Amino acid sequence: MSAFLSSLRPALRATSGAAQAARSFSSSSSRSAAKMMITGRLTAEPELHVTASGQEIVKYSVASHTYKADKPASFFNIGAFPEGNQKDFILSLPKGTLVFVEGDAYMRQHEDSNGNKRQTLNILQRERPAQNLVQSQYSDSSLHETLTIYTEPGTLEVLRRPYIPAENSESDGTN
Repeated sequence: MSAFLSSLRPALRATSGAAQAARSFSSSSSRSAAKMMITGRLTAEPELHVTASGQEIVKYSVASHTYKADKPASFFNIGAFPEGNQKDFILSLPKGTLVFVEGDAYMRQHEDSNGNKRQTLNILQRERPAQNLVQSQYSDSSLHETLTIYTEPGTLEVLRRPYIPAENSESDGTN
């Protein structure tokens, strides 16, 4: 056991700030980042907005909750800068869609309508180089349905679309 602990000592020693900046496990630059992964349902359909600089941003909100009934849901505001088919795909998602989102968290300070200073936690959806959406189907015998999952790896994954009953029409023979 002591040989094992001895092998860990160099890694556990306190290092200076300069030594911490040289990270051997990553090729990315060292910077403070807060990564969040959220699974929840869309609280409304995503909306397209234009920033002051003219760049399009898709904004949406996700409600996530634990399985304990006595705990309230957490709501997260998310922004994304998708392009092309990915933008159209996100904008087509209906309210209630179960999604998995990976993003970078950041705090924003602003003043509310009463002049009070507020801080909000916002999430910027991570983007990866443009790739085609991957469609996968999974059968779930307990639900008696096939789940179709559309993914753009590392950004947004649709886990389940909400059930929307078909409207009765005269052509199907029901009254």
